[in-house]
Amino acid sequence: QVQLVESGGGLVQAGDSLRLSCAASGRTFSSLAMGWFRQAPGKEREFVAVISWNGDTTYYADSVKGRFTISRHNDKNTMYLQMNSLKPEDTAVYYCAGGRPGRGVDDYDYWGQGTQVTVSS
Repeated sequence: QVQLVESGGGLVQAGDSLRLSCAASGRTFSSLAMGWFRQAPGKEREFVAVISWNGDTTYYADSVKGRFTISRHNDKNTMYLQMNSLKPEDTAVYYCAGGRPGRGVDDYDYWGQGTQVTVSS
């Protein structure tokens, strides 16, 4: 079993940066692909980024490519999402997830509780 806890969300202005963290408990973190998803009010949860178990492979949604960077430190059981050049449309609750390397919510077995990111114009 893996428990995930996100942190680092907040209220920022357009163009600012934020770094989200996802702290994991349990010994299986290093064997899991990890992903970030987000959900805006009234919308479905959408894929943001994924990183392979060893950090060698990453993949991003087109909407964040070039602005967001996903990374992980397996020795710290932690994953990160560096978000630069934030836009109002990035406003959402951001969730970290652990499971298989994919872009669908069904690819992931473990979810955090989410952290709110709000970008004002």
